[in-house]
Amino acid sequence: MTFISVGIGAGLVSALLVSVFTKGTVLALLLFLFAPVPVLIASLGWHHRAGLVATAAGSAAIALVSGPGDGLGYALGTALPAWWLGYLALLGRAEAGGPVEWYPLGRLLAWIAATAALILLAAGLVSTGSYERFQGNSREIAELFLRAQTGTPRDAPIPNVGNIPASVMIERFAMAAPIFAAQGFTLLLAFYVWIGARIVAVSGRLPRPWPSIPETLMPRAALIALGAGVVLANLPGWPSVLGLALSGALVMAFGLQGLAAIHDLSRGRPGRVGILVVTYMIVFMTQGLVLAPLFLFGIADTALGLRARLRARMARPPGAPPSPPPFS
Repeated sequence: MTFISVGIGAGLVSALLVSVFTKGTVLALLLFLFAPVPVLIASLGWHHRAGLVATAAGSAAIALVSGPGDGLGYALGTALPAWWLGYLALLGRAEAGGPVEWYPLGRLLAWIAATAALILLAAGLVSTGSYERFQGNSREIAELFLRAQTGTPRDAPIPNVGNIPASVMIERFAMAAPIFAAQGFTLLLAFYVWIGARIVAVSGRLPRPWPSIPETLMPRAALIALGAGVVLANLPGWPSVLGLALSGALVMAFGLQGLAAIHDLSRGRPGRVGILVVTYMIVFMTQGLVLAPLFLFGIADTALGLRARLRARMARPPGAPPSPPPFS
């Protein structure tokens, strides 16, 4: 049974990538970040059962070397999310004698965001065990970040930021930490799925045809999840962590959908390459702040079908009357 041997190999490779993180070098960090990819490749190319075998093999290897806690952390934070997204990517249904309808990319993107939020919650629960310790760790990270931004040594007090005391800024950063962390996880998970699918597609083992990524459109259920995240964020304790993480993850997901819409709407237009180059330059130069309008566009796209309306308007010849509304 090939999927077993492939799964064991992928799990051991993934565990090795996780273990090199202790070296503390930039290369070790980069290798660590790619730890979920072998599990995804196994799931996409050799059935999702290979991903489950990889999860078990990698978790067992890390548990034997570093202890059961680290093995559990690897399973929850690295392997199982990769297996789950690989499983969803290959879901499909076929009518009798008809083509296979594959799992829509928009729903997969929504699950990527939800998975990122759950990873953050699981990591907080496993690593700290209590909400108070989680908040304490967040404050320590926020203080280190603020010291780095202001160039303040560890033995010196942090100066006020404008008229805002440093202690208030640390508290604000600590409260917002789940938002930023979930946004980063969402971006990473989306990249993992893309690179894993690309590798498997090049090898000819990807069961589904390569989808049109620019047409990605999340379902309206993602808007309900965003509203639920906002509500949870205002509750005390761990529900607030989940709510903040879910809100941040979906903000990033809708921003990615807005970016995909630019690719979609610019197809066949003159100057498309320049439009995309300028867009990505602005994204990098503003450190992602431009994702705010893209996020709003993504929400409007899901709620109102904004992209379809714009596409229809651009396709209409100059001077032509607008199309009549349906059922008129």
